[in-house]
Amino acid sequence: MKYMKADEIRKSFMDFFESKGHYARKSYSLVPQNDKSILLINAGMVPMKNYFMGIEDPPSKKMVTYQKCVRTGDIENVGKTARHATFFEMLGNFSFGDYFKNEAIAWAWEYVTKVLELDEKNLWVTVYTDDDEAFNIWEKDIGVDKNKIVRLGKEDNFWEIGTGTGPCGPCSEIYIDRGEEFGCGHDDCKPGCDCDRFLEFWNLVFTQFNKNEQGEYIPLENPNIDTGMGLERMACIMQDVTSIFDIDNMKNIRDQVCSLAGKEYQKDNNTDISIRLITDHCRAVTFMIGDGILPSNEGKGYVLRRLIRRAARHGKLIGIKENFIYKILDTVLEDYKSAYPDLADKKDYIKKILKIEEEKFSETIDQGILILQGYIDNLTKENVLTLSGSDAFKLYDTYGFPLELTLEILEENGMKVSEEEFKKEMQSQRERARNARNEKGIEGWSEDLGSLSLSINKNEFLGYDYLKATQAIEDIIIDSKLENSIEAGDRAILIFEKTPFYAESGGQIADSGIIRNSEFEAVVEDVKKTAKGLFMHYVNITSGFAKKGDMVELIVAEDIRKSTQRNHTATHILHKTLKIVLGEHIHQAGSLVSDTRLRFDFTHFEPITKDEISQIESIVNKAIYSTYDVNTTQMSLDEAKKSKAVALFDEKYDDKVRVISIGDFSKELCGGTHVKNSSDIGIFKILSETGIASGVRRIEAITGSSVYEYILKKDALIEKLQEITKSSEDTLESKVQNNINELKNIQKELSLLKFASGKQFLEKAIKDAKDIKSIKYIRSIIDNADEEVLREIAQSALDAEENAVVLLASSADNEKISFVCAVSKSAIDKGVHAGKFIKQVASLTGGGGGGKPNMAQAGGRDVSKLKEAMEKSDFILENIING
Repeated sequence: MKYMKADEIRKSFMDFFESKGHYARKSYSLVPQNDKSILLINAGMVPMKNYFMGIEDPPSKKMVTYQKCVRTGDIENVGKTARHATFFEMLGNFSFGDYFKNEAIAWAWEYVTKVLELDEKNLWVTVYTDDDEAFNIWEKDIGVDKNKIVRLGKEDNFWEIGTGTGPCGPCSEIYIDRGEEFGCGHDDCKPGCDCDRFLEFWNLVFTQFNKNEQGEYIPLENPNIDTGMGLERMACIMQDVTSIFDIDNMKNIRDQVCSLAGKEYQKDNNTDISIRLITDHCRAVTFMIGDGILPSNEGKGYVLRRLIRRAARHGKLIGIKENFIYKILDTVLEDYKSAYPDLADKKDYIKKILKIEEEKFSETIDQGILILQGYIDNLTKENVLTLSGSDAFKLYDTYGFPLELTLEILEENGMKVSEEEFKKEMQSQRERARNARNEKGIEGWSEDLGSLSLSINKNEFLGYDYLKATQAIEDIIIDSKLENSIEAGDRAILIFEKTPFYAESGGQIADSGIIRNSEFEAVVEDVKKTAKGLFMHYVNITSGFAKKGDMVELIVAEDIRKSTQRNHTATHILHKTLKIVLGEHIHQAGSLVSDTRLRFDFTHFEPITKDEISQIESIVNKAIYSTYDVNTTQMSLDEAKKSKAVALFDEKYDDKVRVISIGDFSKELCGGTHVKNSSDIGIFKILSETGIASGVRRIEAITGSSVYEYILKKDALIEKLQEITKSSEDTLESKVQNNINELKNIQKELSLLKFASGKQFLEKAIKDAKDIKSIKYIRSIIDNADEEVLREIAQSALDAEENAVVLLASSADNEKISFVCAVSKSAIDKGVHAGKFIKQVASLTGGGGGGKPNMAQAGGRDVSKLKEAMEKSDFILENIING
C-alpha cells in the first residue's frame, strides 16, 4: 500500500474508469435538480436517479463521477466521533444497461489491488446471502478465498429505495482488515461483526430487479451498476490514519482552527469535539454557498444557517473571540482547488455571506447565552432538569436564539427542553399570525367549484395573439351554485371555451376589461385559473340580462394589458442584468407584474449600492434601446434546459414550455404576456431596493408612461421647494444647504444648553457611582438629552474618571429612549465591550443597538421599563466582567 493524498485518490479513480470507457463527469450541484424529495444531494447516485429509472437518457451508458454530498441525519454526532461528517465526497462508477457483475467486480478488484496497491491478504468481500452469481465471480474469476467471502442478509447487502417500489438489487462490499488490535477478540470475527476491525470502503450495487406493488421482484431487462466509495474513508486507509480529521485536506483545515483558537489537538476531549465540528462545518458551508444556497429559516437555507451557527458557537467555546469562519475559507479553497476550481471564482461572494451571517449571529448569541445561563442557574437551584417550552420559545421568538442551540447547551448541562410545550407555543404563534392576516383582508367572495358539474374543465387561452373574442357562455356560477342566467347587480363567475383574458399567474396580474352583447354588460374584476387549467372570469354585472349559451364579446382592457406587458418584459431584462452586475448566484424569489409597476424579489445577501443601482438602470435601459425582438418558442422542457433558458427552481413545468427570448440578451421559461420588441418598454426606472427576508432583496420599478408621471411629480416637488425657499431652480440646492446649516447652528446652541444642564446630573451620578469589580460604574437618566449631548457628557465622565464605565439614558416625550455607553481602556482590558453591554441593557426596554468597545449607543421603546433596566445594568455589567 502506498501513501496517497485525497486529490490523488480522486484523480486515480476517475482516470482508471475513463480508461475503461466511462464518461467522466465532475460533481453535480449539492442542490437536487430533479428530485424534490430531498433537500440536498446525499449520495453519489442521487443526481442520476432519473437515468436508473429510465426517465432521462444518460450522456453515456458508462459513467464515472466524484460527487459532493451533505447529510445532516447524524449532525449531533459530528465532532463527538472521529468519523461522522456532514460533508463528504463519493466516488462511483455506473452502468445504465451496459456492463454488469463480471466487469463491476473485476474492475473494482483491479483498481484497489493494482492502482491503490492494497494488499490482497487484508481484503475481504461480502455478497447478498442468495447471490451465488456474485459469490462465484469473486471466488472463481477473481480468486478470492471462499473463506473470505461473507454472505450477509437483506439488511446489509440488498439495496432498495426505502421500502417502496422501483429498481433494487443485491450488493457486494469490499472490506479491509485493520488488524486484531481493532477487533473483538473472537475467533469468528469477520465482516458483519459489530467491532471496528473490518472497515467497508466500497459498495457495489447490482440493480437487477424492479419491485412491483405486490412486493414481487421482477428481473430487469437491462440491469444496472451503481457503486459508491467514500473518498475520505479511502484516504484514511491510504494515509494509515484512523480518523477522517487526520487525512491531508481535513488536517489542513483542522490545524487552522487550532491556530485561531490557540489550542492543540488531542489535548482535551471537549476541545477536540469543537475543533472537529468546526473543521467539518466550515468545509460544508463553503460548498453549500458555492452552489447558490443562502442562509434562511427554511429548507436548504436553514441547514446552512444551522451549520454556520453551530461552528460559530463552538468557536467561542474554544476561545475564538472574533468572527472566524470566513478566515478558514482560504484553506478550504486551497485544499479543493484542483477538483472544484469554480469555488475560487466565488471566493469573495462566499466570504461575504459567511461574514454577514456570522456577524448577525454574534449579535444574538451572547445575549441569548446570558439569558439561557440564567434559566440554567434557576433550574439547578430548584433541582429541575427540564426547561419549560415557554422559556425556550421566548429565547427563540424574542431573541432569535435557535431551539437546537438551546437543546445543545442544555444537553451539555445534563438538561433538556419540554419540546411538546415548545411546539404548542409555536403553533399558537402561527395561529395568531394567521388570524392577523385574515383580519387585514378577507376575500369578499370566493367559490368552491369542487362539487360542480361544469360543462368544460379546461379552456384555450387566446390572449397571446388576441385581445378580443366572441364566445358562448358555457357556465354561470353564483354563490357556489350553477345558474342559468344573470342580471344587473349580480356578481358571478363566467366560463368560456376560449378566452383572451389572462388569469393571474407567474407574478403577472389578471387582465381586466368587459364582457358584453347588445342586451348585457359585465365588468371583469379578476380572472383565476384552476389547477386543471380552467380560466374563471369573476364579473360584476353592471347592466342587462344574459343566460347560459348566449354569445358575448370578451374585450380585454388594452392599455392595462400593454402596460403590464412592458413591466413583465422589463422583469426578464432586470433578472439578467442582476446576474451581470451582482453575480450568477442571483435567482428569482418572487415577482409581481401589474400595469403600474413591477416588483422583483431575488436572492442576494447585502444591500445594493447606489453605484450598482445606477449600473443596473443603465444596462436595462441600454437593452431596451437596443430594440431586441422578443420571440416566443414552444419546446420540450429538456430542450429548454439544454438551450440554457432560465427556469425557476421551485416552479412545476409541463412537458411543453414557452421560452421567451429577448434578442440574445435574455432567455427564460415564462407563460406570461410580453411586448413584441424591447423598445416598446420605453424607459425603466428603479424606485426602491430593500431587504424583505434573510438573503432576499426586492427591487420595485416602473416603465413607460409611469416613468413620465414620476418625472412630473418630481418636477412638481422641485417647484414647491422653490416656492418654500424663495429660490430659483439654479439656486435651490445652495438655498436648502444654507437653511440646513442655520438649523445645525441653532441645534448646536441648544445642545450646549442641554449639555450644561446635563452636567449637573453627571456630578451627582459620579458621587453615587458603584464599585463593580474595581471598576467605577457611573449611570444616570438625564431628561430631554439627545444622543450627541449624552455622548459629550459620557466622554466628560471618562475624562474625570480613568477606570470607569458610563451608561447614560434619556427619554424624549415619554415615547422613545436613547442610551449611550462609554468605557475606559482599563475597563475594556477587563472584558467590558460598550456595544455588547449597551445592547443587553437596551433589550430590557424592547430595543437594541451596539457599537465599538469604547463607545456605543442604543435605543429603547418601553419608557416604563427604563428605570428597571438601568438598575439591572449593574448585574449585567458584573456578569460581563466575570466572563
